[in-house]
Amino acid sequence: MKSSNPVFARSDEFNGRAAQSGTAQAGYTDPSTWQVGGQADGYGGGSGQPPYGTAVADRMTIDSVVQKTALTIGLTAVSAAVVWFMLGDITVDESKLATAGALATGGAIIGFVLAMVNSFKKVISPALVLAYALVEGVFVGAFSKVISSWVGDPTIVAQAVLGTIAAFAGTLFVYRFFNIKVTDKFRRGVTAVLFGFVAVLLVNFVLSFFGADFGLRDMTGLGLVVSVIAVVLGVLCLILDFDFVENGIRAGLPDRESWRAAFGLTVTLIWLYLEILRILAILRGDN
Repeated sequence: MKSSNPVFARSDEFNGRAAQSGTAQAGYTDPSTWQVGGQADGYGGGSGQPPYGTAVADRMTIDSVVQKTALTIGLTAVSAAVVWFMLGDITVDESKLATAGALATGGAIIGFVLAMVNSFKKVISPALVLAYALVEGVFVGAFSKVISSWVGDPTIVAQAVLGTIAAFAGTLFVYRFFNIKVTDKFRRGVTAVLFGFVAVLLVNFVLSFFGADFGLRDMTGLGLVVSVIAVVLGVLCLILDFDFVENGIRAGLPDRESWRAAFGLTVTLIWLYLEILRILAILRGDN
């Protein structure tokens, strides 16, 4: 069963097909034994030979995925912070508000293009992954400034960040310590719901140009319900992401594939942050 995340969908190894064909690394351990800073090979001390002709030091491990994910998320955060402070107080200057809107729109469009390029590249490019993180930081910083100004409380951004961290940590805790097994039925269910959700949002987006949208992205009660559904889907996608990373490590992928894993996790985490920010804004907004 292929991944619902396009980042991993084109990779046999991330979808476990390499493992099914007999290339799984001997000695690989289940997620309940994962730890950062463990054995250099990341396989719980397995003694099998790595596939693809890669040396032990050149294989993807939990450590390498964590390090590269921290780098991409960190770059996004720094980029967002620069834009945030550069914009200043947009409530007293309409030109700054327009600038924030332009940066958010431009960042969203360019980020989407880079996300598609990264998702469908057969050979992952670290430079393009970092470029995505940088551009998404511009979008996140500008969007966060607009939302916080609408609410009238900049601390809402810190609350959304903490909420995202809590969602990620909680999902990882459950996945690791309860040793969740992702079945084909689970994948199919999440994929179907995710595709349906995205399709409805796309229809709503197109209709908005004609003034006939359903208000799914408005800062209203209906918008709140949509964002809550999005957060639930985001958490389910995190579980799938963890499973795909596990499959990649089991298959003994080269270390460069850690960038693909980092990119996939970054996409999901940014989505979670944006939806949590919207939920907080709707709950605290005056409109």
